[in-house]
Amino acid sequence: MVKVFVTGATGAVGPYAVRALIDAGHEVTALARTDEKAALAKQFGANPARVSLFDAEELTTAFAGHDAVVNLATSIPSLAMFPFTFAWRANSRIRVEGSAAVTKAALAAGVPRLVQESICMVYPDSGDAWITESAPLDLVPIVTSTPVAEGNAQQFTNSGGTGVVLRFGLFYGPGSVQSAQMMGLARLHFGIVLGPAKRYMSLIHLEDAGQAVVAALAAPAGIYNVACEPVTKRGFGDAISDAVGKKQWVRGPGRLASLGGRNMNLVLRSLRVSSDKFSRATGWAPKYPTVREGWAATASTG
Repeated sequence: MVKVFVTGATGAVGPYAVRALIDAGHEVTALARTDEKAALAKQFGANPARVSLFDAEELTTAFAGHDAVVNLATSIPSLAMFPFTFAWRANSRIRVEGSAAVTKAALAAGVPRLVQESICMVYPDSGDAWITESAPLDLVPIVTSTPVAEGNAQQFTNSGGTGVVLRFGLFYGPGSVQSAQMMGLARLHFGIVLGPAKRYMSLIHLEDAGQAVVAALAAPAGIYNVACEPVTKRGFGDAISDAVGKKQWVRGPGRLASLGGRNMNLVLRSLRVSSDKFSRATGWAPKYPTVREGWAATASTG
């Protein structure tokens, strides 16, 4: 049994991670900023801790006695607000100031392991080529905070701990606001194609992301991609439409997504990301190896 402190426990991936950790026999403490969040954490089976993500002193006290800290805190805007840099300010603060406070506190409390959430969308457009963790990053304004959070995890390792970075694919599944929005459009016979149809996307069902957090407790220090089998953007849209049982009368936005500005380049890229390194290191494998299984399961929940 491992004592794990989880930030972002009531977000999109947090509930899945907390439940998976508890199911694996671990004891979980969850950061909760409000009474409502604390009640949710208790529902998930975690012990709530009323502390601020940005207060290193409070976090140090809260982290004491834990074997690992998992930082899943994010604030991702809706699809409609995705292109606007100002909509990502809260997320940027979490990535920069929050991750710094978490790292500082984990070191001060003597926690031996830190797991930091990150994203695969920081890679450059790579066409049909497979992307490994050694690929360089290609940042747009809304994700410039990502390498800062990853750097804090590396600092944790450099200071004697084990820092693990999980570069997740695009989240989807029950609990994802973006997923609900896309399924709503699919039910209106709108086929979702986020960029040129033949380019690749790398995604991860939230349930599989939660299981990856459990696996990360045994991973060596380093950066790991975590995604299911990549799919073309056309295949992504087809999987959603098939899952909700609606024919596509129109598809989009396709290449028109580029009109959203530089930030939309993130979803236009071709990202065929390999998770082989993480699977070899931990034995992790996704329950939903492709988006077809994942979207079908998501639609079945309503």
